[in-house]
Amino acid sequence: MPEATQHWRVIILREPKKVLSKLPKNVLHRIWVRIQDLEKDPRPDGCIKLQGYENLYRLRVGDWRIIYAVEDDRLIVLIIEVAPRGGAYRNL
Repeated sequence: MPEATQHWRVIILREPKKVLSKLPKNVLHRIWVRIQDLEKDPRPDGCIKLQGYENLYRLRVGDWRIIYAVEDDRLIVLIIEVAPRGGAYRNL
């Protein structure tokens, strides 16, 4: 397990970037703060490991969900999906 002082690299895929670019500024700010926090701790309080997947997690930000994968060996957090809660799990 990597030390807590090491910083993780967050990579956002193309589709989540499109979603983020269309969000209202107040929602975008709240989601962006949570994404930046993943650089320090990829498994913060409130994250849930998704059942049926080896390394997928979700963070809740109000009615929005951030779905991401953690690659411990490479210190990478890969943002796979940013979506409202109803549609966040459809394309996994």
